[in-house]
Amino acid sequence: MAESAVSFLVEYLGALLVEEARLLKGVHGEVCDIRDELDRIKSFLRDADTRQDTDQSLKIWVKQVREIAYDVEDVLDKFMLGKAQEQHDSQGCIDFLYILIKQFMVHHQTASSIQDIKTRIGMITERKDAYALNRIEQGSSSNNMSDQWYDPRLNALFIEEAHLVGIDMPRRQLIRWLMNGDSRLSTISVVGMGGLGKTTLVKKVYDSQQVKKCFETYAWITVSQSFKPEDLLRNMIKQFSEAKKDQSPEGVDAMTQVELIQVLRSYLQNKRYVLVPDDVWEAHVWNFIGNALPTSEYGSWVMITTRKGDVASSSCIGPSNHIYNLQPLHPENAWSLFCRKAFQSNEENSCPQELEKLSRSFVKKCQGLPLAIVTLGSLLSMKGKTYVEWEMIHRSLGSELESDDNLRSMTKILLLSFNDLPYYLKSCFLYLSIFPEDYAIKRMKLIRLWIAEGFVERNEGRSMEEVAEGYLNVLITRNLVLVTERKSYGKVITCQIHDLVREMIIPKFREEHFFASSVEENMNRIRHLSICNDGENFPKFDAFSRLHSLFIFGVDGLFKTPAITSFASLRLLKVVDLENVSVDIFPDDLTSLLHLRYLSLENTKIKKVPSSLGKLKNLETLNLKGTFVCELPVEILKLERLHHLLVYRYHITVVYLPFNSVYGVKVSAGIGHMRSLQKLACIEAESGIIRELGNLTQLRRLGIIKLKREDGNDLCTSVEKMEYLQSLDVTSMDEEEVLDLHSLSHPPLPLQCLYLTGRLEKLPKWIASFHNLVAVCLRWSRLRDDPLKALQSLPNLVELELRRAFDGEELCCEGRGYPRLKQLLLIELMGLKKVRVDKGAMSSLEELDIRHCEELVEVPLWLEHLTNLKELYLQDMSVAFLKGLRKDGVEELVNSIQHIPLIRYTNTRESTYWDLS
Repeated sequence: MAESAVSFLVEYLGALLVEEARLLKGVHGEVCDIRDELDRIKSFLRDADTRQDTDQSLKIWVKQVREIAYDVEDVLDKFMLGKAQEQHDSQGCIDFLYILIKQFMVHHQTASSIQDIKTRIGMITERKDAYALNRIEQGSSSNNMSDQWYDPRLNALFIEEAHLVGIDMPRRQLIRWLMNGDSRLSTISVVGMGGLGKTTLVKKVYDSQQVKKCFETYAWITVSQSFKPEDLLRNMIKQFSEAKKDQSPEGVDAMTQVELIQVLRSYLQNKRYVLVPDDVWEAHVWNFIGNALPTSEYGSWVMITTRKGDVASSSCIGPSNHIYNLQPLHPENAWSLFCRKAFQSNEENSCPQELEKLSRSFVKKCQGLPLAIVTLGSLLSMKGKTYVEWEMIHRSLGSELESDDNLRSMTKILLLSFNDLPYYLKSCFLYLSIFPEDYAIKRMKLIRLWIAEGFVERNEGRSMEEVAEGYLNVLITRNLVLVTERKSYGKVITCQIHDLVREMIIPKFREEHFFASSVEENMNRIRHLSICNDGENFPKFDAFSRLHSLFIFGVDGLFKTPAITSFASLRLLKVVDLENVSVDIFPDDLTSLLHLRYLSLENTKIKKVPSSLGKLKNLETLNLKGTFVCELPVEILKLERLHHLLVYRYHITVVYLPFNSVYGVKVSAGIGHMRSLQKLACIEAESGIIRELGNLTQLRRLGIIKLKREDGNDLCTSVEKMEYLQSLDVTSMDEEEVLDLHSLSHPPLPLQCLYLTGRLEKLPKWIASFHNLVAVCLRWSRLRDDPLKALQSLPNLVELELRRAFDGEELCCEGRGYPRLKQLLLIELMGLKKVRVDKGAMSSLEELDIRHCEELVEVPLWLEHLTNLKELYLQDMSVAFLKGLRKDGVEELVNSIQHIPLIRYTNTRESTYWDLS
């Protein structure tokens, strides 16, 4: 996406001209000229991007613009490296004449390169006029659907009933809603990613005689991304009239928009109708349609289909609104559909044994997407039923998606959502293809990477991380990114993209010089390198002189060959991700990468970080989670731009979690000067350092271990100054050391997550009264008073864990306590004999986890009142408790737990496991 590259560069140059004006002496004017000219070109790129697929010459022009943007960035990055080296040399005892000669060479090379770039930009600007490019304001970058003679999505309207699978349950649900609605106008929104079958499902509901006989009139309009409001209104009027066998109003084709709305509202005023706006892309389009409809009292419905969650939410206009999130096909249905298409010549649609493994792999790639299953199955049905031919297609599926006409139609449908993205989100989305297939991408990792790559635009009043999280939420809302794991309170933990969509966008990212294999032409132009194979026969790193990002996934032994993995020549690197790589010594030449912004050595075996780390002045993220580093050098304090310092590891055990389960690091006094820090976890507590933390006012997450009782007041004072703090994790020195946090009278308003590990003589009053908390974890608290009762009035609490937190015999929740609680964990409460929950309390509870509560002998009767409970996990409970799960003498579960879909029990002492559901 050339516009993304140019937009980033324009912003980068602007910041550089302000922040480094002194260093740019001699080339400042030329850099200003380049920035201004690229800014002018940027406004034409959106038009060029929409037309380049059908114009090869224009595609070349766009590529040239992108190359220039990259070249400018590289030239200036090299220039800044040279200036940094000058400063380093001038501090030593190097000959002054040598320094002058080196300075002259750096300036001469930079000036020469910039002049060359200015000439190239001039030529590109002249060619722009030849293509008659137009300025397009920010908005959709989609191709105009009216220019296409055939829309492949139309097929969804004409699928025969016999060719459908997995549609019965959602169809029944939608019909049930339509039959039992309120008297006022209401809406049903069917939302999901492209290719899930939204149009097919709704069409089957719309055509149902059960629905048609309940409404006086009905209409179906296809909205899509390009439409004329007057045409939509005329279409609605004509269809409603035709359905009721009325004559269309005279002169409707010549009416203005206002006149059409008046006619439509008048016609529908006293009628019960159903309207389907299919494929709605923007909320304002729905608002236009909604405003054209009368709000009569006859039980009318509007049923829309959309790929966007925000459109679905904005369409809620009545009291009986519903949003139906259409899910991928169940694996059994997906397999059935695939076999029906791929083996249609076979009377039984059965898969030959020799092709089953490949067929299963094809189905897995489709991830339950009906369009993909049908298209891929149809393609394979025309191929020979031999392993060799199918394996070749499986191996080269990416190129098949580009060359085969049927697959290209599917690609066009799936990529409509991508084409609709604003330019600044396209690079963010394409970037997801660097991760291997089925890789669970951590939310915060992705956010930090986007920022390090320069994809995130500054937004006044919001941190870069908040802006990037907004980007991710948009991609999720548009069903381009799939959430694979969430916290109970809704926060995304991991996500990924659909396997086939990944195959489709890899070629697009290759145009941006993305590299994902060990053999590639023009390696010196590659900017993003992802090594996902075994690393054998891999070129030396110095072959990638313009590399900006390096990722290594699942490669063992690569760093046993230092000649291949020397970082010294990769001077432009900004991102290095060596997570889970088998390396036990910090690569020293990493500290020569002065442009480095993101460095992850998570889950490596390194034990020590060199003092030369202090040279990485631009570093924003340092991830040492899961390593054996226990102390950071004092030079870490020089990293004034560091936002995220992640240094902790967990001690994992199968049975009992030890008190000292989290290991952190020692840091030097002076950490209070690192004022850019937003996440700091975990550091060992020392009195002076605790007081310094009050200077870190930008912190969003703070983790501290080995806190002493006497440091409690200082910690509270520091925390009260952290106005953006969202998560606080505190562990005491040992099991007997008391956590004294009573003086924290005004916790930061954004604080949502609180994790306390250590003895509490009494629960601090501020915890039970702080209504913004969504997650609370109390471990080894050994409270005498009932914490379950004390916290029950927290209105927004979603997760609660009590681990060795209570020494009493009975826990109690009264009235309608914990209205939003979804997850409750009761672990190692050794003296607990009874839990009482009043009817109406914990009404939202979905998961209950009880472990090592061996004095608890009775299955709580109140479980039957928890109608939303989906999962019950039990571990190492008493024999009496286990007997109480079954009715006397039979295998049937007792009444109080029969409604729970999933019940599991584990005995860790005997290494046994039962699924009781």
